[in-house]
Amino acid sequence: MNLKLTYKGEVHVNWDLTPDEQMIQNTVREFANERVRPGADERDETGEFPWDIMQEMGKLGFYGLPFSEEWGGSGASTISYALAVEEIGRVDASLGLGFAAHVSLGCSPIAYFGTSQQKEKYLVPAISGEFLAAFGLTEPEAGSDAGGTQTFAKKDGNVYHISGTKIFITNAKHAGYIVATARTDREQRQISAFIIPQGIPGLKITANYKKMGMRSSETCEVYMDNVEIPEENVLGEVGKGFHQFLDILDGGRISIGALSVGVAQACLDASLSYSRQRKQFGKTLDHFQAIQFKLADMAMEVELARMMVLKAAWLKDQHRPYAKEAAMAKLFASETAMRAALQAVQIHGGAGYMHDFPVERFMRDAKLLEIGEGTSEIQRIVIARQLELKG
Repeated sequence: MNLKLTYKGEVHVNWDLTPDEQMIQNTVREFANERVRPGADERDETGEFPWDIMQEMGKLGFYGLPFSEEWGGSGASTISYALAVEEIGRVDASLGLGFAAHVSLGCSPIAYFGTSQQKEKYLVPAISGEFLAAFGLTEPEAGSDAGGTQTFAKKDGNVYHISGTKIFITNAKHAGYIVATARTDREQRQISAFIIPQGIPGLKITANYKKMGMRSSETCEVYMDNVEIPEENVLGEVGKGFHQFLDILDGGRISIGALSVGVAQACLDASLSYSRQRKQFGKTLDHFQAIQFKLADMAMEVELARMMVLKAAWLKDQHRPYAKEAAMAKLFASETAMRAALQAVQIHGGAGYMHDFPVERFMRDAKLLEIGEGTSEIQRIVIARQLELKG
């Protein structure tokens, strides 16, 4: 997308994607349809994590879309990355979630705050798909209240000893490293970020959750028992972890917004297809105004959600403030996905409640989008604060 100013100061918006963005969208769509879609229902049923597909995505360059060529990325736009997440999420939200978490939460902290040595050691192989990356923020007593982190890092000479538990961590078992937050001062809310390499003594990762949706996404608990981390694995400055993850979550909301658009589009596509085939009272469902109105509302909200996500992505690409727009996009798109899923099941009737049709999976997957990367309630708080409302 391009925004141009005329000599009279008038603003003209060109909503067309650039040739590069179109190429990326088409490439990912083809991969999604041919490689991801065929096994999505089976993976949902078995909970199998598609590590082979995740590796392929790395080899194809999907993970490097928003990152510099210097570290193995392609230097593409955030818009391109958002389009890619949407296309994967349209056919398999679980895989789309793994994609988004790897790039936005796992790789971005190293890309934004890491040293050259950290980028070379951790970011380059993560972008190539050699391993995944994870972000350890949520704890049993710290979710929406991220500042309530209880994981503690005690400094001893030039090393830190870290102990604590992280929950609901995406991709952790296949992650080459986890960027984890920990308090570095018991008296104050001083939080720092650390790069925790996979396989280090004292680190234990399990993936035993039984989930309503996103079943083939890898969701883990991470236990750190006196894990010893060298000082060189501090990410950025000590005590700056809280501000770092706020920046990371702003970008992550764009990707979850894009994933939500993908799910909502899938609901609309399935509903259009079913309404043109299913007959009642001698007519296909798409002849009935009640169904037409549902489809019209779904189409309108999907388009609005997509525009909001792309606007936030564009602002990020322009290095302009985007926190409010990212929160708005994530909030509206995730709630759109849930509404679209509910309507899709309703349009399918009894069939929509059965495993034979994908809309029941879409409905189960959509619910997490209103929770992960900041609940809908947290997004409203973020927006209100950006509006300088007091509470």
